[in-house]
Amino acid sequence: QVQLVESGGGLVQAGGSLRLSCEASVLTFSIYAMAWFRQAPGKERALVARITWSGGSTYYADSVKGRFTISRDNAKNTAVLQMNSLKPEDTAIYYCAATTTVTMAFNYWGQGTQVTVSS
Repeated sequence: QVQLVESGGGLVQAGGSLRLSCEASVLTFSIYAMAWFRQAPGKERALVARITWSGGSTYYADSVKGRFTISRDNAKNTAVLQMNSLKPEDTAIYYCAATTTVTMAFNYWGQGTQVTVSS
């Protein structure tokens, strides 16, 4: 079983930065990848960024490329999403997720954290 605890988020003005952290409660050798998803009001949950735990291979949605960076700290069992140059359209609830399979089926989720970007 994997438990994910998120921290960070909040209210920031457009152009500002925020940092989201996600700590996994299980030994990370069982995690294949971690990711951040987001869900804006009236929209479906969408993948923002993903990182594999061993090799650190990353993926970013086109809408955040060049602005967001996902990283992991193996020693702290933590994945971090650094968000720079934030835009009002980045406003959403952000969810941390983990998968233990190479199919990238994310079956463990955090509780979500609100990110609000004011114009």
